[in-house]
Amino acid sequence: MEAGLRIDVDTLRGTKLGVARLCQLLARHRVRASFFFSVGPDNMGRHLWRLARPAFAWKMLRTRAARLYGWDILWRGTFWPGPVIGQRLAPVIRATADAGHEVGLHAWDHYQWQAHLDSMEGPAIRRCLERGVDVLTGILGRPPTCSAAPAWRCDDRVLREKARLPFAYNSDCRGQSPFYPVVDGTVLSQPQVPVTLPTYDERIGRDGVTEDNYNDSLLSLIRPDRLNVLTIHAEVEGMACMGMFDAFLQKAQSRGVAFVPLGTVLASAPMIGHGTLIRRETPGREGWLAYQAPLDAPKRPEP
Repeated sequence: MEAGLRIDVDTLRGTKLGVARLCQLLARHRVRASFFFSVGPDNMGRHLWRLARPAFAWKMLRTRAARLYGWDILWRGTFWPGPVIGQRLAPVIRATADAGHEVGLHAWDHYQWQAHLDSMEGPAIRRCLERGVDVLTGILGRPPTCSAAPAWRCDDRVLREKARLPFAYNSDCRGQSPFYPVVDGTVLSQPQVPVTLPTYDERIGRDGVTEDNYNDSLLSLIRPDRLNVLTIHAEVEGMACMGMFDAFLQKAQSRGVAFVPLGTVLASAPMIGHGTLIRRETPGREGWLAYQAPLDAPKRPEP
């Protein structure tokens, strides 16, 4: 039973500490994954203003965010410009690719994308993507072949801009199966590999899920008759929750689950249909996410 493993790297701290630890852990389990890196300024501390929103404040309390991420992440970029991750930690990103993992673009500025995408026009979206691609190309010596939108924030504007870039596929949404997105009646050539499983921060502290039963809860959702794609974070499973993730990998592999990069999932897909993106909210997460919708579903109007 195959499951795609996507690892989002959002911050300087996650890149510096979490990535190397995850690479070592994955090597012990003989697992390769898809790492998606944020390479521009780490301004994630600017999310603190969202504490005024009850859903975000509850999520921070429920997941014990300070324990997970550390106070340096929570304040990063708040009072001064954040450090440029790709400049400081290029060897970490390069070593990840050298270890055999798939490496793609997550963001130039994760905070800017997540907080301000709705107000960005096409040229601003294009600049963010191109800056990220340029940095990763300089680090890897080749253009990245895949991307994953921060916080699953993606719409038709983003898909149009990504179509200009050399991505073989993108993982920008939640959904059920790989698909080619359709924008204004045109089928784009970059397929989507949607995430199908919930993340740690969406599950923990909800519906009776605790640290003790989290792994079993997540494993119960992995089934042989469906697409299985899991997202973990270098700042969570690569740091405070690493022991739990280690146990998860052991238990999953004992049940016959083989974790692979998303590119491998795409290559083994028996059929790739067409679909569109719609906006939906998901339990445990604040704000909208992009979701896969079949072509016969109502299309979301352009913003």
